[in-house]
Amino acid sequence: MLCNYIKEHYIEAEPIFLSDLLKTNTNESDLNQQLKELCEKGLLQQYDDEVYFIPKKTTLNSTIGPNVDMVARYRFISKGDNVDGFYAGNTFANQIGISTQVPYVIEIVSNNVSDDGEVLIGNRKFVVRKPIVPITKENAHVLQMLELLVKIDAYLDCSYEEARDKFAEYISVCRITKSDVDLYITKYPLSTFEGFCKLELDKILAKKIAGNSPLLGGPGSFDQPEINQD
Repeated sequence: MLCNYIKEHYIEAEPIFLSDLLKTNTNESDLNQQLKELCEKGLLQQYDDEVYFIPKKTTLNSTIGPNVDMVARYRFISKGDNVDGFYAGNTFANQIGISTQVPYVIEIVSNNVSDDGEVLIGNRKFVVRKPIVPITKENAHVLQMLELLVKIDAYLDCSYEEARDKFAEYISVCRITKSDVDLYITKYPLSTFEGFCKLELDKILAKKIAGNSPLLGGPGSFDQPEINQD
């Protein structure tokens, strides 16, 4: 039964995507009918098109569901141990501290889109782009860095020296090695290599690095992006 499957695999207020439920080999028409019935019984609520959740009741008997950023993160970046994307552009530049600009629109690079463009979740727009290289849990951090280097001068609000220190911290925390960079940098535009040289990241990578790698899109130093709410 669909109800039992959802209870076993999801917690309250967690996004449930129709596309994921279809992977259970359920007929889409039958699935939509079952979801409709569960919503009518109050066992599920619809958050957005093809997005549902198990309602969580508060002490005041109001309902709590997922927020926009959680839905975007689950859909495009990471869910459990699976990593399909990362924050990019001004969003990531702000996260690592090379830009003071608070983005109005969150930028994401994700395997889970076929074309670049804007995606509306709730009442918020996200810019989501296809990756140059397919993203995995193992390569997400180095690809995220290389993506930022493509147009590094467009994001910098500080000197190259200050930016180098911020990248050094990221490289250390995420345990990025020279071999990681060498494996992918040739797949990116020439401007990526030029940005790499401007920041002299080869010198950073030549040093012994250590640290703990946060899960992109999950708890960690470079997780939730700050957004401009104006």
